[in-house]
This record gives sequence, structure tokens and C-alpha cells, in this order.
Amino acid sequence: MLSRLSRLPLFLLFVGMSGVAMYVPAIYAARLHDLHEARSFFYSGTLTIFVFGLIALAISDTGRPPRAVDHLVALFLAFTCLPVILAVPFWEGLATTSFLNAYFEMVSCFTTTGATLYDNPGRLSGSLHLWRGMVAWLGGAMMWIAAAAVFSPLSLGGFEVTARPDPGYDESQQGQSAVVDSMRRWQRGAMALIPVYAGLTLALWVMLIVMGEETLTGLMHAMAVLSTSGISSVGGVTAAKSGIGGELVLLLFMLFALSRVTFSADTGAVRRDSLFQDHEFRIGLLIILAVPGFLFLRHWLGAFEFDDLQNLDVALRAAWGSVFTVLSFLTTTGFESAEWETARNWSGLSTPGMILMGLAIVGGGVATTAGGVKLLRVYVLYRQGLGEMQRLVHPSMIVGRRSDSRRIRRKGAQIAWVFFMLFAMSLALITISLAAAGVGFEDALTLAIATLTTTGPLATVASETPVQIAAFGSGVKLILAGAMILGRLETLVIIALLSPELWHK
Repeated sequence: MLSRLSRLPLFLLFVGMSGVAMYVPAIYAARLHDLHEARSFFYSGTLTIFVFGLIALAISDTGRPPRAVDHLVALFLAFTCLPVILAVPFWEGLATTSFLNAYFEMVSCFTTTGATLYDNPGRLSGSLHLWRGMVAWLGGAMMWIAAAAVFSPLSLGGFEVTARPDPGYDESQQGQSAVVDSMRRWQRGAMALIPVYAGLTLALWVMLIVMGEETLTGLMHAMAVLSTSGISSVGGVTAAKSGIGGELVLLLFMLFALSRVTFSADTGAVRRDSLFQDHEFRIGLLIILAVPGFLFLRHWLGAFEFDDLQNLDVALRAAWGSVFTVLSFLTTTGFESAEWETARNWSGLSTPGMILMGLAIVGGGVATTAGGVKLLRVYVLYRQGLGEMQRLVHPSMIVGRRSDSRRIRRKGAQIAWVFFMLFAMSLALITISLAAAGVGFEDALTLAIATLTTTGPLATVASETPVQIAAFGSGVKLILAGAMILGRLETLVIIALLSPELWHK
């Protein structure tokens, strides 16, 4: 049975799994005696599985073996077409929204962006919140597996700066055995990573419940942290019941988004003997210490003017709020600490949203669920800049160390800079498109950064006035949906999809 399923197109398997997943909120809605939503999810799941079965039966043993480009196409279809299927039970269950809004919500969830059109959590029932969290959680799991099965062999998604072939070329594609391996990589990745992903989510959920959190809220926040979606059923961590203890637990699990080494070492490009030898994890810790230190000093100077330096308890809580929020936005989760407002009240100064947007642009680790430019690319550019400054003093010196040369390819800095330029061009294009659609420049820039970095909560936190996405028209929502897909897949993946050489392989 498993061998037959493995021969089906990857996107079709995604459709079948989404149908099975719909039964979970159906059961939960039935337990809440919400029969309308229970029927919506049950009928949608049954119809999806039925259509999946018919198509699978019709094309079984008739398709050709998958190529490397087929997996990229499957990922592209998963982020563009699969939300149409995922939106059906949400749209039918809510019954007070348009299908476009439901589609936007599912794109936001599946890309782990977390931008929402429903700012009032009370408008959605528990089963609808559970479906949003599950879709984001499944999207994060798919990215974990795709990193090892697709992006690493093709030198994409951050692996292009390591000692690998040129982006878009699979060094393992040699002969018929490699054709079979393209699907086996998905199987091996799923068997190795899904238990880790689910186990971490379960452990975090249990810890939050022990801290006093409600069952559904704890599950939503656990799935949101592991998938870096920032989706909450109560409006974020500020409304949670677990307090600072719960935030501490969430912070510990956010560290998994700084580097793949924290949960896996199955890709040679990121393998290290020790976690603290990993460049991504070290630069992430540096940012977590440096940025809150700067913010704390800034607020401390503000409190000095207000003569409020003696309140040590408020100062410590303000420092904690800065550390938690900085790590949250660095990993593109987007949770705002309950003590984040304490820092503002303590000093009387507002924290500039530009810092949070900069953290989101930097992003988390390669092959994690985090978005942004990625820490590995930032490290490569830092090493190149440091080497160039050293050559100003010693023009004859050789830039780079032998230990780095084993991990970073010779033109890694050049490729990282190309990606950064592509990211900047994408940011400019999305901003101009939103401005042309009638969005103000400041809001357009905020929304462009929030979607391209898959950090949806930036729309409500980065600006002094929260940006209400629901107030915009259909054109703006479609632009934002496209930006979220582009931010999740990254520009180099789209370029690789357009490469004739990859299609001819």
C-alpha cells in the first residue's frame, strides 16, 4: 500500500492528507455540539478523500517517475492551489465571510505567515481556530521535510551558499537510481522528522497546560511556535493565562528555529559536532543579546528622564519582554510578550517597529520553519565584509579560514548577496504594487515586509496604528497572498522553476 502511494504525484498526496486532517476539527466541533461546523469539516474531508481516491485509482501505475523539478512544482501547487481545498470547510463553517477571505486565511496559515483578517478572536469558534493552527502546523512540517528532500539536493533555500553545486542543480541526479531517490528522500525525511516535530509540539503543549494554560490555547501556541506562524486563539501571548512561565517555555522552543542543528543533522551542509559551533545558532544568540541590550539601554535612559530608575521589578520585566519579543520576531513567529508594553510604560518611549521589521528580515535558520533572509546568508555576508576590511590593512592576506571553507562555497558570499538583492527587489515590487492598489506607503511597506518574511503579526505590531488587512479590497488581498507564497518559497526557487535546464533533466 505504501509503495503504491509513493508512486502518486506529491501534490495529490498533499490533497489526500489535507482531507484526513479535516476530520480532527470535525470531531472537536462535534464535542462542542457545533453540528454545523462538524458537518462542514466532515463533509469536506470526505469529499476530498473521495476525489483523491478516484484520481489515485485512475493514475496509479500510469505516471512516469518523478523528476527533481516535479517536487518544486508540487511545492508551488501546495502553496497556491491546496489552500483552495483547505478554505472550503473554513468558508462553509464560518458562513459569514467570502471565499476569497477564506483562501487568504489559508494561504497565510499554510505559509506560516500568521496574518489574519479576523482581528477579533471571538468571531471564530474553537474548531475554526484549531483548523487554522493545524494548517500552519502542517505547512511547517512540510517545509521541514522539503528542506532535506528538495532544497538541500537542489542547493536552494539557503543551501546554495554551502559547498554544493550551483542553485537548481541536483548533484545526486545520476541514472535511474537517483529518480527513485527523489521520492525516497521524502519518505526518509518524513520518518525522521515528523516524530521529532510532533514530539516537540506535544511536549510544549503539556508544559503550557502545566503552567495553567487552557487546553486549546496551549495547543494553538505550541503549534504556532514550532511552525513559527504566531497563530493564536486568544489574540497572542499577552492574553494567555500561563504568564511569564509560559513565555519562558515558549522561548526555549523558539530556539529550534535558529538552526536546523537543534533538531537534526541529516544534511551535511549544516552538520556540526556541537550546537554552539554552528554559525547560525551563535549569530542568533548574539542578536538576542545585543538587540534587547540596546532596547533596555534606550528605555533605561528614558526612565532616567522620568526619574523611575529605582523600580527594579519593572526594569527586569521590561528586559524580559525585550528578549522574548526579539527572539519571537527573529524567528518570524511574531508573538509579542506581555511585558513588551511594560518597557514602553516604564520609560515613556515607544519601541520603533523598524527594529522588529529588521529582525524579521534577518529571519531564522536555514531548513527551519522560519522565514526571512536566513541567518546563514547573513553570516556569509558578515564573513565576507570582515575579510574585505582585513584586506584593507593587509592586502596580501587570504580571506577565510579552512574550517569555514569546508562549509561555505567559494562564491557563497556572491550568491548570498544576489539573494539579498532579489529579496530587496521583491520587497520594492510588492510595496509599489500595494501602493498602486491604494494602500498608503507606510502600510504598504509594513505589509510587504510582513508577507515576504512570513511574519504576519508585524502588520499589527510594527506600526503605531495596526494595519487592518480586512479593510482592503480583493486586489490587495491577492497581492498579499502572492507575496506570502513568494516569501515562503523564496525567489531563487521561483527562478529555478523557470530554468529550462532543470526541466530537461
